Amino acid sequence: MKVQMQSVRFNADKKLLDYIQKRVDKLDRIYERITDGEVIMRVEKNDQSMNKTIEFKINIPGEQLFVKEKSRTFEAATDVAIDTLIRQLKKYKNKKYGR
Repeated sequence: MKVQMQSVRFNADKKLLDYIQKRVDKLDRIYERITDGEVIMRVEKNDQSMNKTIEFKINIPGEQLFVKEKSRTFEAATDVAIDTLIRQLKKYKNKKYGR
């Protein structure tokens, strides 16, 4: 799946981008008709430890799925967001095609 990644207020390293791509590729196993996606990573300027935000927008025919998560690290936020997207995809797939 083609995913566009953006980082706001910092430069994402290749290791982080590869990790996110690897996790996003797992979504294709759940639902193969995903057309594309967008990932936006932000570092919030505050003194809290939960200052890393990641947003996923996944486009499927006739629908767009969206998840936004905050965490201490981008990897942890990615894991939670991908798990949420998997649940959303399964729910969409069951609703559209039945069980």
